[in-house]
Amino acid sequence: MIRVRRIRLFRKDLRTRMPFRYGIATMVDVPHVFLNLEMEDSFGLHHGISADHLPPKWFTKDPERDPIDEVDEMLEVVRQAIELSQEREAATPFDFWWDLYRDQSAWALTRSLPPLLSNFGVTLVERALIDAWCRGHRLTFFEAVRRFDLGVDLGRIHDELAGRQPGDELPEAPLHSVFARHTVGLADPLRDGDIPAGEILNDGLPQSLEACIRFYGLTHFKLKVEGKPDQDLARLRTIAEVLEENCPDGYAASLDGNESFREASTYASFWDGLQADPKLNRLLERLLFVEQPLHRDIALQTPLSDLSEPGRTQCPVIIDESDAELSSLPQALELGYSGTSHKNCKGVFKGIANRCLINMRSREGLPHLMMSGEDLSNVGPIALLQDLAVQSTLGIESVERNGHHYFAGLSAYPGSLQNRVLETHGDLYTRSGSGPARVTIANGRMSTRSTVDAPFGVGFQPDLDQFANEI
Repeated sequence: MIRVRRIRLFRKDLRTRMPFRYGIATMVDVPHVFLNLEMEDSFGLHHGISADHLPPKWFTKDPERDPIDEVDEMLEVVRQAIELSQEREAATPFDFWWDLYRDQSAWALTRSLPPLLSNFGVTLVERALIDAWCRGHRLTFFEAVRRFDLGVDLGRIHDELAGRQPGDELPEAPLHSVFARHTVGLADPLRDGDIPAGEILNDGLPQSLEACIRFYGLTHFKLKVEGKPDQDLARLRTIAEVLEENCPDGYAASLDGNESFREASTYASFWDGLQADPKLNRLLERLLFVEQPLHRDIALQTPLSDLSEPGRTQCPVIIDESDAELSSLPQALELGYSGTSHKNCKGVFKGIANRCLINMRSREGLPHLMMSGEDLSNVGPIALLQDLAVQSTLGIESVERNGHHYFAGLSAYPGSLQNRVLETHGDLYTRSGSGPARVTIANGRMSTRSTVDAPFGVGFQPDLDQFANEI
């Protein structure tokens, strides 16, 4: 039996090194929260940590709302999950999450809060609980999942997985590196010459797309579009030119619609224009999938057959923001979608079950099913590492990463913490001269070796009081 004894919430406000424009939002300043949890079981008292951004205009995409109000709402759902967790008991971490998820969902209904948002509070607790469990039992996350120590009951999430265990469907070994699928935001400069003289950064990190390719050896890319076909296609032509010039050995890419197409006909027009443009032929050949083109209001009511003319070349389409409930993936698959994304902010246990469902159906012969690895602009010293531990366990090799691009490494944190990260995760972080610790991406890949060897991604326990404010 486990019991959560105490939970503390901390906040640190971060600032990007360059604007990150995604969909209807542009991120410059963002709160980053840390959750510290004490779990008690028969082995004693154990501490676990989780962390994540509070990003405006992602959990709810209402252009009329003040971003400050949205941050307050995100904090409300986190605090509610904390309140529901205090002194709660359960037999396993999965049982704890399951009961918390149901209670938080019931509360959210009384407040008319969308499930994607309300579950965010749950998964911050979930991640800290997993961290505490793995530390207390001296297990890595991969071991805890494979050995059933976390108590994951797949059949409670997806009926057709009843009787199956994660070890039956997940890889036999975790990945030790992944492709960093570099995000090209809507405001990112594509060439060095695109950067106005007054906006050139001098922080030792690359700024334009072509500079990033040279610096990191990138070969995988996530390209943002905004639901304006003519404008999107023009920018994609320039991106395609940059990729062809700078990736002579080839590349792979995904398109992210960020829910920007509010009608299936508008997306169909965009897709037809992409296929008809000879300058985009090579980009089209290298597309892995299209992510969440339709707004969540219509995405799970629209068959994929409505998105292009018969006879046109198809590309797998997956959901992301529409993956708000436990039933979302099966519903999407029925409509012809090829799968969903995993990011820890949508839930770790949910992601495990979704990956198992996709793997099982793929093994049964259903074509083009996939789970992608996506990002909430994850940064260290906690969130990025825990996300990599999960992606590696799920066997997802191409993972969107953009925290290395929009944030100046660990510069917001004290030198003592940066040194601790470098000592513990020297395969993932490096330091250039006297600059801050930053993520290492070599030949387009990131090492996950130290994160999969740690209890839950993170091989040390930072003192949050040293660099964040309790709230």
